[in-house]
Amino acid sequence: MKFTLPLALVALMTAPAVAKDKDWTFGDGEMPERWSALNSDYALCDAGLMQSPIDLGHHKAHGQIEVQTNYGTTGSTLAVAQEKVQLDFPAGMMMMSGGKTFNLIQVHFHTPAEHAISGERHPLVAHFVHATDEGELGVLGVMFVPGDANPGLDALMGSMDEGNGAAVTVDASQMIPEDLTVYRYMGSLTTPPCSEGVNWHVAKATMTASPEQIAALTEALGPTARSLQPLGNRLLVAPGH
Repeated sequence: MKFTLPLALVALMTAPAVAKDKDWTFGDGEMPERWSALNSDYALCDAGLMQSPIDLGHHKAHGQIEVQTNYGTTGSTLAVAQEKVQLDFPAGMMMMSGGKTFNLIQVHFHTPAEHAISGERHPLVAHFVHATDEGELGVLGVMFVPGDANPGLDALMGSMDEGNGAAVTVDASQMIPEDLTVYRYMGSLTTPPCSEGVNWHVAKATMTASPEQIAALTEALGPTARSLQPLGNRLLVAPGH
């Protein structure tokens, strides 16, 4: 059965940050957050069977799943709030996967990375959030390891002091690897309301970011990785050997 998310939810994910504090926060990334105890609207966070993130080392199948993107240089708007650093994009860029076209909406960051690989979490991840015209969500996760500075992140770093609403010109293609072989599974949003039916793609190849870039985002975000969720009976396809 095809799962689509309400367009209202897509609009919520693209809305600019507001001054009002949210009613939930990340925990230590290990203990269950129990967000449903804070708000009954978040019941799926604790009761859902298709939650994210997961440990990608627990795959059940191998396959050469690749995605295509047309990312490039574009204007964007910086959205910052509690535990949030995000760039909102205008229409025009997209990801193609499984015969579907997912329109790029925004990219946001987590420190450390939310998905693990055999128990290891990298220090930083970018989540590129997309939606089809029908409202079906698709996320491309790209993990970063310490190394050379990332030029795409440089544009973000240069606008952080300007704060919420700053205009940022960024080349989104500089934040993703050339090889977009991915881990693929069906999961959820990793923040309340934890809606399920999200098409997750996590790139096998990592990107580098300088220690200074990682430190700046870690300072801005704090610990923002949700605890790992059980895979259950879901199919997780890992890149082929």
